[in-house]
Amino acid sequence: MYYSRLKMMGVLGICLLGLLLCIPNFMRAPAPHMPWRQIHLGLDLRGGSYLLMRLDQQSLAGDRLQTLEDEARQALLDKGLGYRDFQRDAAHRILSFAPRDAGEAEAAMKVVAALPQTVSNEFSVANQDGRIVLTLGREAVAQRAREAISQSIEIVRRRIDGTGAIDPEITREGDDRIVVELPGISDPQRIKALLGTTAKMTFRLLANSAGGTTAPPGATMLTDISTGQPLPVSDHVEVDGGDLTNAGAVIDQQSGNWAVTFTFDRSGARAFADTTRANVGRRFAIVLDNKVIEAPVIQTPITGGNGQITGNFTAQSATDLALMLRAGALPAPLSVIEQRSIGPSLGADSIRAGGISLGVGFVLVILFMVLFYGRFGLYANVALLANLVLMTAILSLFQATLTLPGMAGMLLTLGMAVDANILINERIREEVGRGRTALAAMQAGFERATSTIVDSNATAFLAHVMLFVFGTGPVRGFALTITIGIVTTLFTTLLLSRLLMVRWYALTRPSVLPV
Repeated sequence: MYYSRLKMMGVLGICLLGLLLCIPNFMRAPAPHMPWRQIHLGLDLRGGSYLLMRLDQQSLAGDRLQTLEDEARQALLDKGLGYRDFQRDAAHRILSFAPRDAGEAEAAMKVVAALPQTVSNEFSVANQDGRIVLTLGREAVAQRAREAISQSIEIVRRRIDGTGAIDPEITREGDDRIVVELPGISDPQRIKALLGTTAKMTFRLLANSAGGTTAPPGATMLTDISTGQPLPVSDHVEVDGGDLTNAGAVIDQQSGNWAVTFTFDRSGARAFADTTRANVGRRFAIVLDNKVIEAPVIQTPITGGNGQITGNFTAQSATDLALMLRAGALPAPLSVIEQRSIGPSLGADSIRAGGISLGVGFVLVILFMVLFYGRFGLYANVALLANLVLMTAILSLFQATLTLPGMAGMLLTLGMAVDANILINERIREEVGRGRTALAAMQAGFERATSTIVDSNATAFLAHVMLFVFGTGPVRGFALTITIGIVTTLFTTLLLSRLLMVRWYALTRPSVLPV
């Protein structure tokens, strides 16, 4: 029951610090450069949009098969081996081809087996009825998906930040899903268009074709969005859009229409210059997500590392395309599988209802403690108020997002804190009933109650940590609030309320305790 001056100042200092950290939630920052940390309101309180997006693993596997095909073709040609009829099956993760001569099958097998992808066991190789079959493993696809999700989150964040959205929440869910929460945005159609576009830009030559709708070997028929006509575009990528360093929306000086300018890095500029220098007079397709934006004829070599796309753009579409190119291409398409929108009026109603429930519950608890435990009940109420302040301070410090389940968690935490104070007061009452002196009753009451309080809160803490780790969405918000509340409850119950009782006893030296 002894509190040193240092210990007393430490407890009061933590309470004062918590009060200071709560201030940013009730007033604006005095200066823009000040670190003003606040609690953010979730969608159910503020209103906005919720998007659950899933990564297209089949497209991811298709891209990997395309890369392997390019490398296999080049490796076979380097060894003087012919091939025919390359086929990709992304759904079953299979790439197959036939040797030019059946007698070269064994040599072709050795060549593809020496590729880095097969050496690392990413692909398995087999000879099936004269065709060489390479199969992409399931674990390899899963690993690629996990890496792609991490990359996609950063790209999605850059795209959303470019639109000016305030306080977006972008989190990972599972191995192939991303949750996007946009407070204050009730109509997310533009955001959906930005995130649903892969924005994978490539620069490829048009293949020589005799006409018709059938592409020659090594090429694919892609639609020209300006004319609607199919064009035979080479599968070989001359320049990758990943080499872009900047892009912007401008008005073309010649036509007066909107256009998108772009700039390559050093390697991209060199590849662009080499391609245009070696193919003067040929058409050069600018391909975005397997659609041809433009296919101009190369008039002269372009060596400056800069270019311009003059498709049929509006101001909005040119701005969005430039934004996506700056943010980078998604490794695979993202599809929206769930969407929810909450209006601001519903969010205001939720805040009002949550505030009323929290306030009414708090007042009832205060009245109960004062009526049943008198002065010690009043001290418990002071500790309870400090508990609420410290929870708010910690949530503000980490700029947590408060949801309606989170508010319920705060109310539940106050109930748990009351349980701890009731346990202490009842233990003190029992000791007084056994005839102990005032100081001995307080000492024994705290000692008997402390182990029970710590044990019960420790088990609850572990349970809610697991709920936070394995839960999603509102469940995580509820678990986070309870977890923080358990820590603050132990501090206020075992240190602050005891400090108040000890100081009262030291000043008054009563012969009878008010319990």
